[in-house]
Amino acid sequence: MAMDRSAAEKVVRKDLDASTGLGKPISSRARMSQRTVEAYLKAGVRPRWMERIAEIDNAIKHQKQRLGRSYRALREECAGDRALFAERWTAFAQRCRFDELNTLIEQHNEWYPIERDLPMDLRTRDYVLINGRSYRREPLSAEWVLQEFPASY
Repeated sequence: MAMDRSAAEKVVRKDLDASTGLGKPISSRARMSQRTVEAYLKAGVRPRWMERIAEIDNAIKHQKQRLGRSYRALREECAGDRALFAERWTAFAQRCRFDELNTLIEQHNEWYPIERDLPMDLRTRDYVLINGRSYRREPLSAEWVLQEFPASY
């Protein structure tokens, strides 16, 4: 069995017809409907990119709260011993796992420009910036933990 190369292929694979391996046919009604953000919003359905961004932002907020509690607890436990705190906090950061959230971020980075139909910047050969920033989100890692909550205080 061939390995899936991307998160997008994993999502698309779920919608394939098992017997033919091809995509399921789209209904004539679906083909005739207008596909715009405005149409989605009028229908009361948020586009997937909006849901995904909200999920990512909420998950990052939750991780920061969780890590903040652990950070404060470890500082109290180390009772002013900065070297011990730095050693233990760095080890804690190395053990942190963000697999589900990073998969969601990977899906966002892969699908967002397609779902939003972002134009290309011909000079950079990349998608245009959104409000002056890249649409891409950085995956969370031990380095992210140590940047948000430094081992030296």
